[in-house]
Amino acid sequence: MFEKLLFNLLAFSLFIIIFFKIIRKNDSNYMALLLLQAMGITVSFIEIKLGIDEHIFWGTIRYLFAIIIPFIIIAMEINGINFSEVLSVILAEILIITGNSKVAKKVLVMLVTKYPESYLGHKILAECYEKEGGMRRAIDEYVTAVDINKRDYKSYFKIAELLRDLGKKNEAVQMLENLVRTKPDCYEGSCLLGELLCEQERFKEAANVYNEALLYRPTDFDLYYNLGIVYTRLSDFQMAKEMYEKAAEINHRMYGANYNLGLIAFIEKDYEKAEKYFEKSLYEELEASSYYQLAKIYAYKGEKDKAINFLNKAIELEPKFLKLAEKEKSFEKIRSHITVSAKMEEIDITDEYNNEKSNKKSAILIKQEKIARKYLEEKALIIEEMNESLSKEKIDKKLDSIFNKEKKQEQIKQREKEEDKDERQIN
Repeated sequence: MFEKLLFNLLAFSLFIIIFFKIIRKNDSNYMALLLLQAMGITVSFIEIKLGIDEHIFWGTIRYLFAIIIPFIIIAMEINGINFSEVLSVILAEILIITGNSKVAKKVLVMLVTKYPESYLGHKILAECYEKEGGMRRAIDEYVTAVDINKRDYKSYFKIAELLRDLGKKNEAVQMLENLVRTKPDCYEGSCLLGELLCEQERFKEAANVYNEALLYRPTDFDLYYNLGIVYTRLSDFQMAKEMYEKAAEINHRMYGANYNLGLIAFIEKDYEKAEKYFEKSLYEELEASSYYQLAKIYAYKGEKDKAINFLNKAIELEPKFLKLAEKEKSFEKIRSHITVSAKMEEIDITDEYNNEKSNKKSAILIKQEKIARKYLEEKALIIEEMNESLSKEKIDKKLDSIFNKEKKQEQIKQREKEEDKDERQIN
């Protein structure tokens, strides 16, 4: 009996404390706690009234509801943890999981209205708005969450992503610059900042960002590959080559790096190296392009059968190469041996990489990758045409030299004839 009296005294004390918390905070969420306490106290009274012996199940219920849970909540409050916030967040999470996001939003709005400093309330509400497509509201909530918790770098990154999606690229860049300055090891932030800077053609700044990120992830092949793209756009082919080589060394499946290395070797007229790199890049979306470049190499080396074979393979995989082959002088001697036919409506050379597969890469990076690759291809083509022009110029100069020499000799002979004629006339 003494134990039950002590229990009731302690339970009533906790009940009064919780009751005054409701009055002070004007928060109805504490009503659920009062109801639990009331249930525990009621069980105790029934046991006393009816003289029921101690039962382990009912004893556990009354202690749990009337003593343990209230005591835990009061301890949480003393340590600065808001029970009402925790309860609202748990309820909202359950509603989101069960697909009732509309009610979850109402719960969270009530929470952040009552407690404007609720970090979790603002963050989860931001996630709800983001899922529904309410980007601007999501940004506002993420900003508030970051203001409350300055170390919430994930929300900082989310704000930058949403700003990018809304087309506010400059604001996104500013956010990301602040993020990587505060947290230089933020890999996602560095990657996104580098991509946005590339899109704005601020390649030197992008190179600095990627190089800084490499200090924290020195074996990341994507960073090396991105740097290769940046240096390609800066026309620094030596640095681009080094970056592509490191990317391919770390990840042997970096077919794009091998393809670009082949193009650089082609530009440098190192056809043996170019051939090896293009062979390594014979995979998926780059297969046709690699066959085409290999056909060009074999055409230069005078290996006619290989050139014809690879050119036909390229056209079979991508009909657009038929139109390109018709324009390039390197295929003049083998053009008549093209055996693959292609419907003209299938040929589209306006965008050579429309069908490129890359689920992991961002749209910005894919675009920069295409531009860098196309830049290298065009550079190789220009150098090829220049070489042909220079060869033709040398031939023309040599022909002119021979012609002029013969002309001078004829003029000398004509002058000698005239002099002989004059001498005869004098004599």
